[in-house]
Amino acid sequence: MNTTKIVQRKPRNASLRFQSYLYNSLVSKKNDPEKSLLTGCIKKNAGRNAYGRITVRHRGGGADKKYRIIDFKRLERSVSGVVTDIQYDPNRNVPIALVVFSNGAKSYILLPENIIIGSVVVAGINVEALNGNALPLRSIPVGFQVHNLELKPGFGGVLVRSAGASAQLVAKENEHAIMKLPSGEIRLVHLDCWATVGQVANAAFKNISIGKAGRNRHLGIRPSVRGMAMNPVDHPHGGGEGRSKSGSHPRSPWGKCAKGTKTRRNSSRFILKRRK
Repeated sequence: MNTTKIVQRKPRNASLRFQSYLYNSLVSKKNDPEKSLLTGCIKKNAGRNAYGRITVRHRGGGADKKYRIIDFKRLERSVSGVVTDIQYDPNRNVPIALVVFSNGAKSYILLPENIIIGSVVVAGINVEALNGNALPLRSIPVGFQVHNLELKPGFGGVLVRSAGASAQLVAKENEHAIMKLPSGEIRLVHLDCWATVGQVANAAFKNISIGKAGRNRHLGIRPSVRGMAMNPVDHPHGGGEGRSKSGSHPRSPWGKCAKGTKTRRNSSRFILKRRK
């Protein structure tokens, strides 16, 4: 069921000429979040770590947005819930679904593909592996697509949560499942880890055109300056008369190779095949 489409803005001015956005007919127009699942505005750390040092460059600014509490753990177990509303979430690139359970509890979950208002979802060990249901990996048949995947049992989903993402359950060996992630990485995940069946909605999100620099600033993305445009003191690519190659392989501002060099520190024995 395809409920999303890319809408091209009318070119009323130069900034709108190439701009597009994703329209989802299921998303509520009033967009009033559930107050019990809403927290205050997120404190802006702008890519800085606990010591205040910039660890991710080109972050800062952006519009103020309140945080919606998402149930990545699917805490309501063996209790059926009905999707009563689908809302826009300014903190992520996928809509969120408001689920009201039969015991009166409410929670937000990431919207799976083909889930509409009125759909019934449930989390449990022995529930059927249907779209939107959450189960441990040992209860999900081989070959199924899943999202919101845990890495440690009981810690909540941390992988495969962005728009259009899904991981495939390739096989089961002993106490581990072999998962193929969207990046192409193949890794082992314990069978007691939970995941949600299906693909995350909004797969067409990657095809939208930002259209203007200001829209990136609203998202908290600051401009990036090419190293070749800098001075030698600021970047290994800088300096030279006019356009000049640095004379070596592409490097980061700190001299590390930018292409073909492994940068992951958390190499794990559970990774069977590195991402492409």
